[in-house]
Amino acid sequence: MSWRQRGSLWCLEPEGGAPLGLVQFIGGSYLAATPQLSYRRLLEALSRRGLAIQAWSYVPGFDHQAQANEAWKLFRSARPESLAALRLGHSLGCKLHLLAPDNGRGCSGLAALSFNNFSAERSVPLLAELGPRLGIQSEFSPSPSETLRLVGANYRQPNNLLVRFNRDGIDQSPRLLAVLQQRPDDHSELLERPGDHLTPASAGLRQNLLGSWADDPARQRQIDSLAETICRWWQPARRQP
Repeated sequence: MSWRQRGSLWCLEPEGGAPLGLVQFIGGSYLAATPQLSYRRLLEALSRRGLAIQAWSYVPGFDHQAQANEAWKLFRSARPESLAALRLGHSLGCKLHLLAPDNGRGCSGLAALSFNNFSAERSVPLLAELGPRLGIQSEFSPSPSETLRLVGANYRQPNNLLVRFNRDGIDQSPRLLAVLQQRPDDHSELLERPGDHLTPASAGLRQNLLGSWADDPARQRQIDSLAETICRWWQPARRQP
């Protein structure tokens, strides 16, 4: 598979035919700077199932609303009009999709893996102590509580698959699900799978460096199963919004 870069988007087309749909992907934390590497296994597994991939490369900051706006504009400008879009996020990437200025109207579903909405002080060690001394912004914008309030008040996408992994100590998907399900006509659901917070970010680096003999078949099966689960869930909702 051949990745190509288009500005800050990394793009991958499925082989052997026209794409069935489009995945707009935002990763989490600093893994998102190189999504074509950090999330290679998962994104290529989705591409093998006929989906085109657009993955945003970015470095997280404190103004999450500004970054959500930036990602949404990039995806909107690069999206083929004929393709239904699935928004896919991991960790912080879920929050950025939820804060998109179209409130989820421009896609036919969101798959949120390991949703994380911690405060800056918890996410960045020593920030609570050093931030005020150095004049550094000490909280994300919007804050965790404001994020959930905005989702409950403004987010309009009814089709949301929340995936948490059973060894993920920082997942907050149940809190998000509770907010989503308070909206009328909501179809959100929560799925638990084996793994930890970094399960979606399996890059297959050993395989890249040493060849297929060095790969971990169990990890590849785990990622393939996750990709299949996402595709099966999205299929009934796949439509042009």
